[in-house]
Amino acid sequence: VRLVESGGGLVQAGESLRLSCVASGTDFNWWGWYRQAPGKERELVAKIGRVGALNYGDSMKDRFTISRDRAKNTVYLQMNSLKPEDTAVYYCWARRAFTPQIEYWGQGTQVTVSS
Repeated sequence: VRLVESGGGLVQAGESLRLSCVASGTDFNWWGWYRQAPGKERELVAKIGRVGALNYGDSMKDRFTISRDRAKNTVYLQMNSLKPEDTAVYYCWARRAFTPQIEYWGQGTQVTVSS
C-alpha cells in the first residue's frame, strides 16, 4: 500500500495550493489529510468516506475543501486564503476498508506560508 503526496511548497499569505495524494494497493473506507506544525500535535484537516461523507477538522471547512477522483485513486485538498499558521507538514492518510482496518500514512509534504 502506498500513499504518495504532491503539491506542497512555499506560498505567500492569501494564496492557494492544491495537494494531491495517489493511493495504491488496497481499498479504503476513509481517506484524507492531517497536518503537523512544528511543536504541535498532528491534527485532522479533512477526510472523505467511501460513499462521500465528509469530516473536517475544527476551523478547516471555511478555507479547505477535500475531494477525490476514484477513477484516478486520488484525493485532493484545495487550500485557499492560506495563512502563516497553516504552515505544516501535510500527511495523506487512509484507512483500509477491510478487517483489520489498518491505517496508512504518506511521507508528508511541506506547506510553508510566508507573511
